Amino acid sequence: MSSNSTLAPGLKQRHVTMLSIAGAIGAGLFIGSGHAIAAAGPAAILAYIMSGTLVVLVMRMLGEMAVASPDTGSFSTYAERAMGRTAGFTIGWLYWWFWVLVIPIEAIAAAAILHAWFPAIETWEFALVVTGLLTVTNLFSVARYGEFEFWFAMLKVIAVLGFIALGALALTGALPDISVSGVVNLSHEFGGFMPNGMTAVIGAMLTTVFSFMGTEIVTIAAAESKNPSKQITRATNSVVWRMGIFYIVSVFLIISIVPWNDPMLVQVGSYQRALELMNIPHAKMIVDIVVLIAVASCLNSAIYTASRMVYSLSKRGDGPRVLQRTSATGVPVIAVLASTAVGFLTTALNYFAPDEVFSFLLASSGAVALLVYLAIAVSQLVLRNRMDSQGTALDFKMWLFPWLSYLVIFSIISILTMMLVMPGHRMEVVATGALALSIVCVSAIFSSKKSTSATVASKPA
Repeated sequence: MSSNSTLAPGLKQRHVTMLSIAGAIGAGLFIGSGHAIAAAGPAAILAYIMSGTLVVLVMRMLGEMAVASPDTGSFSTYAERAMGRTAGFTIGWLYWWFWVLVIPIEAIAAAAILHAWFPAIETWEFALVVTGLLTVTNLFSVARYGEFEFWFAMLKVIAVLGFIALGALALTGALPDISVSGVVNLSHEFGGFMPNGMTAVIGAMLTTVFSFMGTEIVTIAAAESKNPSKQITRATNSVVWRMGIFYIVSVFLIISIVPWNDPMLVQVGSYQRALELMNIPHAKMIVDIVVLIAVASCLNSAIYTASRMVYSLSKRGDGPRVLQRTSATGVPVIAVLASTAVGFLTTALNYFAPDEVFSFLLASSGAVALLVYLAIAVSQLVLRNRMDSQGTALDFKMWLFPWLSYLVIFSIISILTMMLVMPGHRMEVVATGALALSIVCVSAIFSSKKSTSATVASKPA
């Protein structure tokens, strides 16, 4: 291992491009969308449109800051510049914790699929092997991560586009021996477009907004490319059509093919049920393969993202110095290993600790996405006002500033408030809030010790 602490710009343009296109496509789309549709009916598409719009605006705000100043710490760095060190410290460690918890979640999901194929091997063994393999790929070089993620993303894009093509053919009657209800699913025949009312749509929005988490990874990864500002501009500009095609069009096809009250929608997942109704052979195997690729991709990105965020925190003096050490190929090896180690530990807790322990850990990350989005919005508002007052020219700007920025902040606070008053989501806000408060306390202690050390060091002998 080298003694330096510099990352290597090893990501190619095609790596960043494909990451930006498919970064947010995960198991939440292929399986989780069924829960949203079952809860809200065809009106679930409104939940996806509202959530998608929010994410598009947040990404535009993040893109403005990232193009002006690319940084592997991304929004954590911008939060520090806008609101002070405690804000950057808290958001950075919260985000790291979120992705560290994603590691066991995705590893267990992948292991469950593999165990169903090879029952002689225990699920926990598969989980450890999958996590270990993807950890190794992250240790070689950022280019290796980018290559794996490029092909993972490519396969996910092909899968979604293939589903859209099949769904379109089914709705137009071009597939033989298939009879789907079509757009009547959206009307009175199955209870109307909004059978469970607007409250159910809002509840579905609380579920769907988290399925977009990961869109922001491209601003972290682009910092390790040769032309980060250009890459971030391209990625941010493509957010609108990415959300439209991969989520909105997909969900529209699903609610047009599968009645929202079909009991199998939740049991087997939305994509599988739609393929079954289209009489596509081996629907379960196809979806299992696609989901396995999706969770492997998410696990790969979780290791990468967690390691880069904790590396950035260390570089800024907000974490142990050892975490910023890089290998000869520019990989923060200690940060990768430390993040994966915590992931392994939480995987073990899932199997050996009481269920309440792992449930609380999951709940503690439940509102992190919204807190990150809120930090991005507030940071952009503060930094943009600061740059405008200084006469700084920007190549990439937020639309209708500052009114859309205020609207995003109001919307996120409203969502957090709704989660707090809804019994099904209250624990997520409380647990995440408790974790955030704990990190703020750690930040105060950390800053106090650094100030004391600096004072002692500055005194003459």
